[in-house]
Amino acid sequence: MGEIMVIKKTKSLCPECLEILDAEVYEDQDKIMIKKECKVHGKFDNTYWSSSEMYHIASDYDYKGKGVENPQTNIEGDCPSNCGLCPDHESHTILGLIDVTNRCNLRCPICFANAAVSKQLYEPSYEEIRQMLRNLRSIKPVPAPAIQYAGGEPTMRKDLVELVKLATEEGFTHVQIATNGLKLAKNPELPGELKEAGLNTVYLQFDGVTEEPYLKIRGRNILSNKLEAIENCRKGGMGIVLVPTLVKGINHDQVGDIIRFAADNIDVIRGVVFQPVAFAGRTPSEEVEKQRITIPDFEELVEEQTESQIKVEDFYPASSVLPVSEFIEAMEGEPKVNFTCHPHCGSATYIFIDDDELIPVTRFIDVDRFFNLLANSVDDINDGGLVAKSKVLARATFELPKTISLSKTPDSLDIKSILIKVFRERSYGALGDFHHKSLLISCMHFMDPWNFDHDRVKRCVIHYAVPDGRIIPFCAMNSIYRQDIEKQFSRPFNKS
Repeated sequence: MGEIMVIKKTKSLCPECLEILDAEVYEDQDKIMIKKECKVHGKFDNTYWSSSEMYHIASDYDYKGKGVENPQTNIEGDCPSNCGLCPDHESHTILGLIDVTNRCNLRCPICFANAAVSKQLYEPSYEEIRQMLRNLRSIKPVPAPAIQYAGGEPTMRKDLVELVKLATEEGFTHVQIATNGLKLAKNPELPGELKEAGLNTVYLQFDGVTEEPYLKIRGRNILSNKLEAIENCRKGGMGIVLVPTLVKGINHDQVGDIIRFAADNIDVIRGVVFQPVAFAGRTPSEEVEKQRITIPDFEELVEEQTESQIKVEDFYPASSVLPVSEFIEAMEGEPKVNFTCHPHCGSATYIFIDDDELIPVTRFIDVDRFFNLLANSVDDINDGGLVAKSKVLARATFELPKTISLSKTPDSLDIKSILIKVFRERSYGALGDFHHKSLLISCMHFMDPWNFDHDRVKRCVIHYAVPDGRIIPFCAMNSIYRQDIEKQFSRPFNKS
């Protein structure tokens, strides 16, 4: 039995009444737990991370951000009681989200919102969306570079193509939609129309390769619709990221099959972002613990179900890539988006396909050495000023091949040339060769009231823009704010 050790004090939420509570994150029997007590609803003790060893490894990539220079709200009460962003928020927006409707053509048991259930229609106008886009682009020191239209089901809006055009007009370099794919399956022309308007990626809900997960999670067998949507995106030249909602006991045994499916369709699928289910309040505590999947659980499932072709140690926290953006920032002398999200929010790796073999990038690139090369280069630039930049770039370019094992690199991949191109050009387009030859495998574990930790929410980089001008961190929005915001800006829902 492991020794109980307190790791930190934090703030969390009561799963019943959402009151902000003092909480304690602690280590017990090789697990990381979070506990708190509500005066009305009693004590709660839940899993935070299922592996203390992996928790501490991820903590090595804990980078503090600089926050925002123009917060929209003041600090009032304990975090997260006045989100919007406040002066205490420690990261800027990397991905902005706008819910363009709460209408949907499904009634999933697992859902943040649904007009048919709430009897209220939340659907911001075109001009309201324009203002929300501008609010995201006005964040200082770095405007939000990417936007995702979500819902509800965004394809329920007849003006979605125009909204995509609007996002590109407002300066977003990456535009995506989160969709169940039913409209994309029904309308073969829609993916091409969206691409022509400026859409970069379809974030496609995809819970498995058999019908059972859809029956249990979505209430309908819609696997054939998913396959049709993928085929229509292929014909329309639209890239896809698969987004499975993972629920233990329902589809946790399909992680490997989903990855293989993506690999078999790498011509159109750019990645898979697994999202373990987040639980609503009033879910019995024993059910939460029974169905909870944390990031370490996910990584172990990947290793088991890919027969160790992808291993636990191949995954890195999302925050680990900070040296890349800091290098670009130092070279170009202007602020760039920085992945200063909390190290326990997500993890990822890139894999390459060689015949039927899945080859993680860590097999032929010494990732830590690569990141250290960039970090040291940043230090050299900061010490030497403008004169040092060309010398630092030349030295870094010379040292770069030493981070690569060419003998282990897939024959079809000229990784040395790709990385040098990214080094020298430092542009969104320069990353294209890398992304199109690789497959992103990642896990984003969004919080719910059971495992809510305000240290994580203060570092959030995925933010909702809402009609009243606020910009709200993802987990705070879905745990606390969504219901009131939709009530304030909704009107009665008429099915007709």
